[in-house]
Amino acid sequence: MAQAAGGALASACAHAGALGLLGGGYGELSWLQTQHALALHLLSSEATALKRLGCGFITWKMDVDASTLDWLLDQPHTPAALMLSFGDPRPYAARIAKRGVPLICQIQRLEQLPQCLEAGAAVIVAQGAEAGGHGMQGLQGRATFSLVPELADALAGQSPSTLLLAAGGIADGRGLAAALMLGADGVLMGTRLWASAESLASSGAVAAALQAHGDDTVRSSVFDVLRRKNWPPEFDFRALRNRLHREWELRMDELRQAPEAARADYEAGVAVQDFDRAHVTVGEAVGLLRDAPSAAVLIARITQQAEALIG
Repeated sequence: MAQAAGGALASACAHAGALGLLGGGYGELSWLQTQHALALHLLSSEATALKRLGCGFITWKMDVDASTLDWLLDQPHTPAALMLSFGDPRPYAARIAKRGVPLICQIQRLEQLPQCLEAGAAVIVAQGAEAGGHGMQGLQGRATFSLVPELADALAGQSPSTLLLAAGGIADGRGLAAALMLGADGVLMGTRLWASAESLASSGAVAAALQAHGDDTVRSSVFDVLRRKNWPPEFDFRALRNRLHREWELRMDELRQAPEAARADYEAGVAVQDFDRAHVTVGEAVGLLRDAPSAAVLIARITQQAEALIG
């Protein structure tokens, strides 16, 4: 969760007993240095929780410049795990393994599994197309409910010691319990923790999300074009479907060829938090959000609900 999962949120998750991942995202070094320092400060008196602090990066962006990853691996604190998403993890596996850091690989299709196992992934995240933010585009995307058990069966035969997490559409204890029944060892949550007290998401964006339903989200490349994000074509972006998105979603070729006016409109919306123009990065689970409490409250609530259902 680039620009949302900062030091406060990652440390709150770690303190609550979960794995807390900094949103290293596109590899912006100054941002990560600031948020990493904050997380270390917040966990400085909690040695056990500090061991649950890790970071995630966008793999294809590291193919351009991996200096932020190298900086993180050079720090005294050994990350609890490093998560790589959206690209081939193998070029980075050796340097991560050399530091003794477990590798988490997020994938969207069964065919991506072999390269992750070759990279020595300790954890596979099965990301369904329901997820917010970036994921596999519609022609290739898979739903969480079928992807998780298929990957669970594949791992049972090929690499039974590798853990499996479910992601996409999970925001409460029902989703956690369902994921466990499908063969996952746990879940990775984005949208639910994006709307938390410690998140760096703007208050206006969270307020818009709390009024939305899953029907209100859409997956496309509109906001990537507007934000000048040159993502590989197999991936696109789920967010709330607002006025600006509707204006351009059926005119993608035109938008790509002449984006200047639309970008100006979008940037003006961002400046004043007008979410008819600015994007709100959430997945289909947005319809399950009713509040934005602390991460500790959310993790305890979700865990208790799942335990009650499984029991």
